[in-house]
Amino acid sequence: MSDNSHGFARGLTQYGDADFSLYLRRSFVNAMGYSKELMARPVIGIAQSASGFNNCHRHFPELVEAIKRGVLAAGGLPLDFPTISLGEAFLSPTSMKFRNLMSMDVEEMIRAQPMDAVVLLGGCDKTVPALLMGAASANVPSVLLVGGPMLPMAYQGERLGACTDCRRFWAKFRSGEIGKAQIDDIEGRLATTAGSCAVMGTASTMAAIAEALGMSLPGTAAIPAVHADRLRAAEASGKRAVELVAKPIRPSQIITAKAVENALRVLLAIGGSTNALIHLTAIAGRLGIKVSLERLNTLSDETPVLIDLKPTGQHYMSDLYAAGGLGAVLRELRALLHLDCLTITGETLGERLSGAEGYVDRAVVRPIADPFLRQGGLVALFGTLAPNGAILKRSAADPRFFEHEGRAVVFTSLEDLAARIDSPDLDVTEDDILVLQHAGPKSSAAMPEAGYLPIPAKLAKKGVRDMLRISDARMSGTAYGTIVLHVSPDAASHGPLALARSGDRIRISVARRSLDLLVQESELAARAKALAQPATLPLRGYDRLYRQSVLQAEDGCDFDFLRKA
Repeated sequence: MSDNSHGFARGLTQYGDADFSLYLRRSFVNAMGYSKELMARPVIGIAQSASGFNNCHRHFPELVEAIKRGVLAAGGLPLDFPTISLGEAFLSPTSMKFRNLMSMDVEEMIRAQPMDAVVLLGGCDKTVPALLMGAASANVPSVLLVGGPMLPMAYQGERLGACTDCRRFWAKFRSGEIGKAQIDDIEGRLATTAGSCAVMGTASTMAAIAEALGMSLPGTAAIPAVHADRLRAAEASGKRAVELVAKPIRPSQIITAKAVENALRVLLAIGGSTNALIHLTAIAGRLGIKVSLERLNTLSDETPVLIDLKPTGQHYMSDLYAAGGLGAVLRELRALLHLDCLTITGETLGERLSGAEGYVDRAVVRPIADPFLRQGGLVALFGTLAPNGAILKRSAADPRFFEHEGRAVVFTSLEDLAARIDSPDLDVTEDDILVLQHAGPKSSAAMPEAGYLPIPAKLAKKGVRDMLRISDARMSGTAYGTIVLHVSPDAASHGPLALARSGDRIRISVARRSLDLLVQESELAARAKALAQPATLPLRGYDRLYRQSVLQAEDGCDFDFLRKA
């Protein structure tokens, strides 16, 4: 009687009698009111991350219904199930802490529940990498659908879109350039539709990476959340998931070393988020693929920035969609890509790009012969301050700091930063280097997006808009400035960053890819001996699991036991 190869017969609950298990399951399926015809169809799971604590996903119920339409029309039975939802602005201390937890939830529910294929529905920052990490580990045929970006809205003669503009106006407020009434007015105008941030932040970058990897349907990364095409993309994703049942293509066949390198090229060409490098590393690590920071530097020198989008440029994601979408970027990069990579459609990337190009707005997507910037958006730095590497988003930085030596002004924690950054007594000049410690993955702060250290109030009021800032923290993909991030090992692991003191000299050279703490080795050794012992592990729960298992940035901040050897 039992056939556990597909549909509701997959992965039977253990009662010691397989036939009884199937009989009982069918009895309970009957309670949901499905006909015998529907019960016999392939089951397509829909892993959806809607939540009242996630504004970016408030349109997901409509997308779920569109996915179901596609599944039913193609001959499958759609069953949606909830996953953990990571709303960027709603989680403490940071959504990054819970990305791995969500990935475990996704992996185990895909594996434990009877589904022949799954549509993964996410959008806000950490949900997309968590979905892809979980799907890569479960290795069930999967199609990723993102929720899409917000639309920017007009305000006093310009367009606003969370959250690059929110940072720009907040800096103006801190410097006294605008007042309380105006910042309150702007607060209500930055995010006015469903969807993720309207700029090339982490959410949009991960959407582009998912399409570049081949895990999303072509042309779906940049569709605005409120556009009818987003619903059509949802329907098509459901249909494709059903087709994968008869001819399975698994994540491990799509996310290969070559596909990961293609995704790195795209990350560099779009001036994408620094966060995406951590996430792509984690996704690849689930399949045993190593992402090399040295290789990133080589690719960055070869790969120009092709799109003029905030925070690197001026346009928004809706402009990219109207300009030709990610397909226009991929066609410009074609000579640099591995075209034999398989995609979720069953075509290779080369076959996908062989079709007619269509309209491209060259004000948004530049030709590779005339790029927006000649070199890629990201660069990795190494040296005595960051033996395992650090990241600079040079496309959003001020080149005058690319070759710089200055005096360190060190903040030992986020609390110390908050207490002193605006003090009129802070000993700081615009040529100094702001350094934040104990905000990395092993810290109690769990690597928040705190690398965007504010300009000290006394300098902001004098018109200073950028300084060199260094930390083991992350930075929102919507942010900009000359900011060195992901310093590894982090301070909580007693890396060299923990040894820096105010008054030390630090030297950065983007040309030489170097970041050095200019202190004698004997002095550093003495400081290392004086460091306090690492904090004891939390007593219980996810806090304990996180602290004892999380890896450094160069390994994607994944848990050590989740990566494939």
